[in-house]
Order: sequence, then structure tokens, then C-alpha cells
Amino acid sequence: MEVDKLTTDIKNSYNKTLEDIQTRVSDAIKKLGNETEIDKLNFHEIKNIAATILEIETKSLKEDVASLVAQKEALDRKLEKKAQELQETKYSVFNAIELELNSNEPALLKLHQVKLQSIDLYEFLSELVESAIITALERDTDGDIKESIQEVIKDLTFEAIKEGSLNTIRIRKILSTILQCAIDVAEATPTKAEDILTATLKGMRSGLIHSIDRFKKRLAYMPVEAKHILIEDYDTIMEDLNQTDVLFSQVVQTQASENSVMINKLLININKNMRYDLEELVYISKEAADMMRERFSSFAKTAVSRADTALKSQAAQEAKRMGKQAWRVAKTALGSAIKTAKGAMDKEKK
Repeated sequence: MEVDKLTTDIKNSYNKTLEDIQTRVSDAIKKLGNETEIDKLNFHEIKNIAATILEIETKSLKEDVASLVAQKEALDRKLEKKAQELQETKYSVFNAIELELNSNEPALLKLHQVKLQSIDLYEFLSELVESAIITALERDTDGDIKESIQEVIKDLTFEAIKEGSLNTIRIRKILSTILQCAIDVAEATPTKAEDILTATLKGMRSGLIHSIDRFKKRLAYMPVEAKHILIEDYDTIMEDLNQTDVLFSQVVQTQASENSVMINKLLININKNMRYDLEELVYISKEAADMMRERFSSFAKTAVSRADTALKSQAAQEAKRMGKQAWRVAKTALGSAIKTAKGAMDKEKK
């Protein structure tokens, strides 16, 4: 039997008014059996029969799916646009406040700190980190950039990690992004490469410790009913918390292997010398895991995680501005700490 005629016959005789698929298919096969010997149909003819019936039965559903996909795409575009407008409005508000406080340096520094905590850093992290490190290099006056870079990287690592889900993939992406940006600057300034990378790794470690400590403290006071806000996947997070030192070292080793021989050697040596410094990370991670196990082991839920948004040019420009502001906040905090320490030492001498 010709395939085209077979298709036409099924379409013409198929009765969509019958109550269910089984009844409609049975009716179609019986009608077909009146015109041909079904047991003598070849593979391609059977395939054509099935394809024709599938096309008839799924036509309206396919149209519905296509319509829903179109609606989803339109909604996604609207959401992306609104998310961008939200970020831009935040920038505008902070920029307006900055103009008003421009002559008040102490207030301006506090505002920049608030801004770092209020803007979503995750989506333009690389530009922000690069800008902050370059600013530290440009404004270096005493030849020691390590402390200021470590402080700013600590702040940026903490702010990028703290609001999202605590899982390996997200943390690895954040740490890898920060480290790769530092590597790019280090390769461009080889005489400062070791200082930049040492400060970056120590800042990343401190920021990660701070993030996990915050996670632990929130667990302690979070009601069980609200646990889904923080916990995306209980089993995964428990596993991740038990190997944060391994995760940190893997990020360093991966970036080392993907860059130049000079960078590879520096990163491996710095990471090797930091192995004892990672003990605090292991300890705070274990405490968080114990707290989580105690409170939520039987209530693991799925939380809503943030979706990555595409990097926009205005956000990239704002990232550069915020990178410089982040450096100033870190430098001021570091200066205050040094003054306090010196003051205490002077009192002891007296």
C-alpha cells in the first residue's frame, strides 16, 4: 500500500469525537484493516501509521506548547528587562546620594560600604575585582599592596557568596572568577604578581570563612519553617561543607593548570604555604555542617536560587566604579585597624 495513500486514509477516517485515545486508535486500525492486510505491512508503513496518529493526537498540544513557549520567552524578556531596570535604579539612587555627600568623605565611605552590600555583585564580579585590584596598584604609596588587596578581596568574596545558595558549583564559580581576574592583573604586572596572588588567595579564604560562619549563625536562629530560604539541597550542602578546603585547593590547582608557567608555579607555592591557614576553614565548615545536621537533617527542602543575568554594558561601567569604591572601603577599614593596633602598642610602651 502506498505510504501517501495510507496517510491520507488515516487522516480522513480518524474520528476525534470518540471519547479517548484507545477508542479512537482502535477505530482507526479497524477501518484500516478493512482496506489492507495489516500483518503484511512493512516497517516503514507501520512507522507511518504511528506517526500519522501521533500527529493527529498531539497537534493541539503542540500548538499549546508553542504558544506557552512564546509566552515564556516574552515573560523572560520582561523579567530580564525589569531586573536590569531594578539594578539601574539602584545605581541611580546611590549615585544621587553620592553627589549629595561628595564633600563629606566619612559619610561617603560609609555609603560605599552600604552600596557594596546592596548591589548584586555576582553578575559583574569579574569587572569589579579587576577594577579593585588595579585601583589598589595605582594608589599604592608604601610599596605594600598585599593588605589592601586581601581586605578588598575578602569583602567581595563574602558579598558575592552570602546571599545565594551555598553549593559547590556556585562557590567554585565565584572563587574561580575572582582568582582568574587576579591572575590577569598579575600577568600584566609581573613584578607584583606574587603579592597580588598571595593577597587574593588569602582574601578569598577569609571571605569564604566569613560566608560559612554567617551561614552557621543564620542556621542557629532560623525557624524550621523558613529553612527552604537558605537550603537548596541538604545532601549536597552537607557534602560540600565537609570538603571546603578541598574545594578551595581544587580551584587554585585548576586555575594554575590553565595559565602560564609563571602563574602555575606561583599559585602552587602559595597554596602549599597556605595549607595550615586552611585549618580555620575546615573547622568553621565542620561547625556549620554539625549545626545543619542537628536542625534540618529530616527537613531538607529545595530553595529558590537566583538566576544569572546577562552582563550589561552599564553594569560593567558601574562595576569599575564600585571596584574603586570597594578598594577605598577596604583601605579605610585596614587603616583604622592599623591605627587601633598602633594605639594599643603605644599604651603598652608607656
